[in-house]
Amino acid sequence: MEQANDPIVRFDGVQKSYDGETLVVKKLDLDIARGEFLTMLGPSGSGKTTCLMMLAGFEPATHGEIYLNGQPINRVPPHKRGIGMVFQNYALFPHMTVAENLAFPLEVRGMDRATIEQKVNRALDMVRLPEFGGRRPAQLSGGQQQRVAVARALVFEPDLVLMDEPLGALDKNLREEMQYEIKHIHERLGVSVVYVTHDQSEALTMSNRVAVFDDGVIQQLAAPDVLYEQPRNAFVAYFIGENNRLYGRVEAIDGDHCTVRLDDEGASVRALRVNVEGVGSRTTLSLRPERVQILGGEQAADNVMSGRVEELIYLGDHVRTRMTVAGNDAFIVKIPNAHGHAVLRVGDTVKLGWAADDCRALDPPTGEREPV
Repeated sequence: MEQANDPIVRFDGVQKSYDGETLVVKKLDLDIARGEFLTMLGPSGSGKTTCLMMLAGFEPATHGEIYLNGQPINRVPPHKRGIGMVFQNYALFPHMTVAENLAFPLEVRGMDRATIEQKVNRALDMVRLPEFGGRRPAQLSGGQQQRVAVARALVFEPDLVLMDEPLGALDKNLREEMQYEIKHIHERLGVSVVYVTHDQSEALTMSNRVAVFDDGVIQQLAAPDVLYEQPRNAFVAYFIGENNRLYGRVEAIDGDHCTVRLDDEGASVRALRVNVEGVGSRTTLSLRPERVQILGGEQAADNVMSGRVEELIYLGDHVRTRMTVAGNDAFIVKIPNAHGHAVLRVGDTVKLGWAADDCRALDPPTGEREPV
């Protein structure tokens, strides 16, 4: 796992159990760099939100220590950690105006009136709401309320801001707009952000690094492009983006590559060797839909197989084509629509091809790991 120099946050052997038996977070060692936007991504129950709540001080760690700016904070109450928080439900005070909501964290810190007014105005400008200070939250749209929540978390200029599914209540278009809004605010201010979501598109759009959680463990920690292009295991490959999976057994290894005999049809596929135990071991092949080509005439590829068209969905910039390939009837091919979509019909059989380096041989299918 990557380690940061002089990290703003360090999790050192942190574990969490609610019942004294089951570990929700199993053993977390994680450094978060100053100025970094780190997203904790994973399905419900994976441990990501629990990690955020321990960092905020709302949940105690069962074991291990959390450090902020080099100081242990396990016994520091939440209000003394100096951390900004943004929640999904905004948590704005309905009886206060927008300006009063922003002034509140400054007032509890004992700032004078002139300083408070200056910082509130600056925060409103930052989220492009300079004329909204006199309104109450109920008079704002969902997106405007979320902007106020972000401004309130930043108004007292914390070193660290935590965001817990902050865009989950917004519609798709507004959610995408707010993703870029928060990303640009982070870039301008250089504040450290720890963001929690189960939405992989949010994580890929906004983050410097993403920690993919499953079963209380970080499965992979990397930049968004590395996660997508170089997943270390089948869970990450499946959770990040769309992914075709084929199953088989390794029949030969040649340096960084291997040959896998598929379970159905007995066909062999050449793939990049990433996470396989050796010849004879079971493996999951991971292949992105956009890396598969429909071959014509005498076109060649490292891997060539036939596919039967089961469904065509026109999506504007591409046609999402579901096929049956090697017994898998949910094999997806994305056909670019640069010059008008390809003329295919349900029931057609086509020749497919892809490069060996685009196909990753990963760990065995769930429940099929070879006994040690």
